[in-house]
Parts: sequence; structure tokens; C-alpha cells
Amino acid sequence: MTNIENMGADTDLSKILSPEQLKRLQSMDVEEDYELSSHRKLTGVTAISVTVWAVLASVIHIYFLMFKSIDPLKFRAIHVVTLSVLGFILVPGWAKAKEKISAFDWAGVALSLYVFYYLYSNFDALIWRIRVRPTDMDVFVAVIGVILILELARRTSGNSLLILAGVFITYALFGNRIPGFLGHSGYSFKRFMGYIYSDFGVFSAPIAISSRYIVLFIIFAAFLQVSGVGKYFVEWAFSVSGSARGGPAKVAVVASALMGTMNGTSAGNAVATGSLTIPLMKKVGYSSTFAAATEAVASSGGQIMPPIMGAGIFIMAEITQIPYTRLMMAGIIPAVLYFLSTFIVVDYEAVKLGLVGFPRSALPKFSHIMKRSYLFLPVAVLFYYLLSGKTVILAGVVGIVSCFVVSWLNALICWDIKKGMGFTKVVKGFEGGARGTIQLMAVCGAAGIVMGVISLTGIGVKFANLLLGIAGTSQLLALVFAMGIAVLLGMGMPTTAAYAIGASVLAPGLIRIGLPVLVAHMFIFYFACMSAITPPVALAAYAASGISGSDPIKTGYMSFRLGLAAFVIPFMFYYSPALIMGNLPAPMMLREVLADGTVTQTALSVYTVVLRSVTALVGIFALASGVQRWYFGKITLIPQLLLFAASISLLTASVYADLAGLGILVALFLFGRASKAKDMGEPVASEQL
Repeated sequence: MTNIENMGADTDLSKILSPEQLKRLQSMDVEEDYELSSHRKLTGVTAISVTVWAVLASVIHIYFLMFKSIDPLKFRAIHVVTLSVLGFILVPGWAKAKEKISAFDWAGVALSLYVFYYLYSNFDALIWRIRVRPTDMDVFVAVIGVILILELARRTSGNSLLILAGVFITYALFGNRIPGFLGHSGYSFKRFMGYIYSDFGVFSAPIAISSRYIVLFIIFAAFLQVSGVGKYFVEWAFSVSGSARGGPAKVAVVASALMGTMNGTSAGNAVATGSLTIPLMKKVGYSSTFAAATEAVASSGGQIMPPIMGAGIFIMAEITQIPYTRLMMAGIIPAVLYFLSTFIVVDYEAVKLGLVGFPRSALPKFSHIMKRSYLFLPVAVLFYYLLSGKTVILAGVVGIVSCFVVSWLNALICWDIKKGMGFTKVVKGFEGGARGTIQLMAVCGAAGIVMGVISLTGIGVKFANLLLGIAGTSQLLALVFAMGIAVLLGMGMPTTAAYAIGASVLAPGLIRIGLPVLVAHMFIFYFACMSAITPPVALAAYAASGISGSDPIKTGYMSFRLGLAAFVIPFMFYYSPALIMGNLPAPMMLREVLADGTVTQTALSVYTVVLRSVTALVGIFALASGVQRWYFGKITLIPQLLLFAASISLLTASVYADLAGLGILVALFLFGRASKAKDMGEPVASEQL
């Protein structure tokens, strides 16, 4: 049997990748992830102990999720303690503490175990009293628990979420002194701490989702990497897009879409794929700033790419009670629009700079790559199980098992036993899954604190009333205001926390001004994702700029410009809900607001979905052309503004607006051809339109 692997990607890619990049691709596994790169590199007995603990943590999660029922709150406590112990050992508290585990780290481990012991041994009594009449000891343990969660959030995600949580905690304790509508009646310290360290705070919906779904899919992502599927995604992207003009930029778009859907953070995706694609983009002629911005935009879009859509989508399913499958289907068309826009933008940049792609001889042969298309099976299996109505947990577990099976199928076909997932690789997969969930567990716990304050104080209702007041003047203005708040809340934070907090503050108000539940939450989710490329704090752009050597601020603003489509698409959810295939889980319905304010709902036809999708695609093309000032050639300011107007017209649900937008595009095309013919001194009639 032919060794397909030796004929294909690795040998060819060595012609364009540096030795360091090729080594990274060859060894692409979970240890290369952005979140894990800051973990301590342990040795000896400590390293072995951490590996054993991490593997046990992953296995325990799967065991309780699949084979043995347990009280949900007990399970969430197990989730927090197992990952907290790992977090304090692996994630240093400050730069100089990276070399060895400090006394503070061991104190964090000991306190985490103590808090878990207290919760578990007093569980039956705590569930009845902690939110209402907590004892002094309950409050003492709650304070320790909150401090531990916030410290882990600081270590894994920086100070933004810590500061935001601190602001909300201060508001809960002293908000009774604030005059006006923002004030509240006040709460005692004991009641507040008991409430916040319960299933209404730390152990609320975000930790519930982290323990049930996020950890499972992070393990799945780790198994994808260890089994060789993650590496294959990159090779496939090189084969498909590498020879196109500006090929590496298009590789970045395709690879980031594939990798980002299973990655928990935009910044992590930017580093994971950007370390390969950014140097190659610079090599073919893109500027450092443009290369980093392209990777940041593509990586941020990975979290809106089905089937997994990062981690925030699981929290949405829990909050809205809309089936995950429905949310996944709703994300398909917007994700296509987003990545099409990014693809067009990088293509125009290549045209303007006169760039070309890599020679086909230097890239993986497409026929050889397609012979290994069975490596897509784990993702295909996941899709099948989700769409066939199976539970998300079952789909995740089957996906993990399919990675193992596919790795041995690959080993058999390639006649290379090293490609199969033996004991060492299985251990690495389980360990990587647990280590990769540390950050998400911490931010979910911290987000739960903020959500608990919002629920306790009623500040969410006050924001809802504020949005209602704005909507009385203009619903568009209310949506713009909500967009600004969602982006502001998400700056400097992982998407998971940004969405969870944004949903608590904004979703009730958006629903009260007339947005259906699905539209409101998808609106917030998109802007939570896009906060990673929004200046002045654009985490994905900053991560990518570290690889390209570009200025972080300039990269952030370039990312915002290149990703402009992402700031338009969420408004389409409201004005053209067919793009998320309606508003209700089943049957699909189309919501219409009549001139007199009457709201009607009609069945959503396939024709409507197709029509809205096609016009939106043309609108996105017009928007990308306007962003790059290129429409069948370089254009000036007036045509650029007309392209923006055409794109907005095509993104609405009005047939007349669509015709107007198409008319503008045709007129600009004809005018451009006529101007070109005039400049060349040729009769217009001689041109073939």
C-alpha cells in the first residue's frame, strides 16, 4: 500500500515553510495552543502528578456525563475544584513565578480542596440556607471561593474581567448609596456572599455549561489535534488556497475557520494558525499590519463557525432554552457571509499589490490531500449526531471516540503505526482537554458572579427600560446603543464571558423592544465575538501583532476595517431574519412589522431563505469592495460611498431596496468600464460588457 503521507503535504510544504514552521506543523498538538503556552513547564514527579490529575479530571467529567447521574451542583463543584487545582499549579500568578510553583500557588490548591470539602460535606444543608440565611462559616467559605475564582480569572485572562467583576461587586454592596434609577435597596454582606456563591452566581448557567459541554468539546478539540486531524485542516487549506493570488492570506481564512470553530478564544486561534500563516503572508508581500489583521479577523470569525462555534454558543443554548442544533443552523449563513467578506478583502489587497500565490509544485497535491479526506470524519460524525437529534453530550463523546478510530484508520492506510493514538497520545488528549478548559472554567465562574449581581440588583431590568426609552425614538438607535455596550463589555475578555455578561445586561431589553429571543441573543453573541478585533482593546489583533511584529494599535484598527462586515451582519438578523432561518425553533417563522406597528409572523419558505441569502452575498461583496476601494479597478470616494449605500440596501429584507442596490452596482460597473475605455482612447462600443 502506498504511503500517502510521504507523497503529500509534509514533503511539499517543506519548500515554503521554514524549519521552525515545519516542525510546528509536524508536532501540531494541544501543547501549542495560545492558552497553554503560558503554562509552567514542569518536570519530574510534579509533571507526572499533574498529568495524572488532568487525565482523571477529563475522565471523571465523561464518566458523570455519560454513565452515572450526579446532583448538578455537586458536579459543578467537582468541575471547579479539579480545574482550580490544575490552574494554580500550571498558571503562574506573575511573570517571575513561571519557573516554579510558589507558596501562594500551593495555598490556592489547598484552599480549593478545602472549599470543595466544605461544600460536599455540608451539601444537603447548604442548598437550603446559603442563598437566604448563610452561617458565618458559609460566608467565610464563600469569600474564599469567590477570591479563588477571580484570581484564576486574572491569571488566565488578565485584569479586564477581574476589574469588571470588582465593579459589579462594589455596586451590589454600595449601590444603595447611588441616587437615581441606578440605585438599589441594598443587601447585607452575608446575604450577598451567600447568594453570589450559589447556583445564582458562581455556580450558575456559565459554570453549568462549562462543566457539561465546554469541557467535553475542549477534549474533542484536543483529540482532533493529537489524532492529526488539526494538522490535516491546515494542510487542506494550503492545498485548496495556497496557489491563489495572495495565497497565504486565503490559507489563513480557511484554516482559521476550520480551527476556530473548536477553539475557545479568538486570540488562541490567532496564535495557533497565525504562527504559520502570518510569516507566509509577509513573505509574499502583505504588510505586517495587514497580515496580522487578516489573521485576527479570520480567527475571531472561527467562533461563529458551525458546528461548535467556540464556547459561548453553549451558554446561549442554556439561557434561551433553544436547542443547540437550532443555534448551529442559525449560524451557517452569517458565518458564510463573514468569511466571504474576509476572503474578498484579502483578494482585493492581493490584486492591488500585484501579489501571487505559491507555486502549485510547492504545495500539497490536492489529489493526495483528498485521499486522506477520511480525516474529516470526526467533524462529519459530530455534525450527523447533532443534526439527527442526539444529545450534545452524546455527540461530543462519539466525536472523541471517532478521533481515536480515525487515527488508527490513518495509521493503517499510511502503514505507519506512529499515526495511531496509542496510550501516550490518548493521555495527551485527555490532559490537553483538562488544561484547555482551565481558562474557560475561570471566566465562566467570574461571569457567573457578574450575572448574579445583575439578577440580584435588577440592573438588567433598568438597562431594559433604558433601551425601551431609546427605542421609543428609534429602534435602530437602540440597536446601535446595544452594540456599543456589548463591544464595550467584551473588550479585553474572552468571548464566553463577554457574551454571558452581555446577555444578562442587554438581552431582556432587546426582547422587550421587539426582537425575538434568538435574534436578540445572536446579536449580542456576534458583537461579543467581534470585541476581539475592536480597538482600543482588541485581544485577537494584539496576539497576531505579536507574531507579525506590527504595531498593536494599528493592527487593531486595521482589523476593525477588514472585519467591518461583522458589524453589519448582526443588524441583518433583525431586518432580515431569514438569514438565521427565522426566529422560532420550529416551524421556521418570519417576523414582519407592518407600517401601523402590528407584528405578524408567517411561515418562512425555502425561497425566502435563498433569496435573502443571495442578496446578502451580493451586499457583502459590495461592502468588501467599498472597504478596499476596489470595484473592477481602483475607485474614488464617491463610488466608495455608493458601494456602501448599495451594500446596506442589499442587506435589508425589502425587494425595492434590493433592486436599488443592484441598480447602483450595475451603474458603477458600466461607469467604470466607460471611464476605462475613455482613458485608453477606445470607443465604449468596442468593449465587451
